[in-house]
This record gives sequence, structure tokens and C-alpha cells, in this order.
Amino acid sequence: MEWLTNYEIWAAFLSLTLLEIVLGIDNIVFISIVTNRVKAHLQNRARLIGLGLAMLMRILLLFSIGWIIGLTTPLFSALGTEISWRDVILFVGGVFLIFKAIREIHNCLLEEDEVTE
Repeated sequence: MEWLTNYEIWAAFLSLTLLEIVLGIDNIVFISIVTNRVKAHLQNRARLIGLGLAMLMRILLLFSIGWIIGLTTPLFSALGTEISWRDVILFVGGVFLIFKAIREIHNCLLEEDEVTE
């Protein structure tokens, strides 16, 4: 029961809750925009299916994070540091995010150049 008095656990819980709220709102906005393209009589059904699938995916992703955190068995050592599957997954994810950010910035700059020409 000492976890009830641990401020780090409460801070992590609050951060996760706020992140889930923000991402949930993002899902609602995105699904509303996408379902506007559906025929009027099917829009409510499409919204319910979209929100249900978004919630299911979010729950599965949260469970997968718990699984990834447990992947601490060392695969190999590099420069005196043991590397596990968790480290590999986090590294590849970070490189992917950096790649996507650079690509988006590049595309925005190309669009600005086309507008100014």
C-alpha cells in the first residue's frame, strides 16, 4: 500500500491520464472529419465503429507497452552496455520519429517554395 503515498506513481498516472485525454480528443476530431465523407444515414454507425476501434487499439497499445517494458533480457553487449529488445525497439522508434519529422519539415519547405515561385 505504499504506492498510494509515492508521488512518482501519481505523477506518472496523471501524465498518462492527460495524454490519453488529449489523444482521445484527437481521435474524436479525426473520426468526425473522416465520417463526414460517409453517407448521412451511415455516419453515426461509422463514428461508433471508429471510436470503438480507436479505444480497442489504445488498450492494446497500452498492454503492449507493458510487454515491451519487460523485454530486458540482454541480446548482446556493445561498448560495455547490454542491449535488450526493449532498447532496440525504443531506438528504432526514435529513429522513425526523427525521420518522419524531418520528412514533414522538408515537405513543408517544398510547399512554401512552390507558393513563392
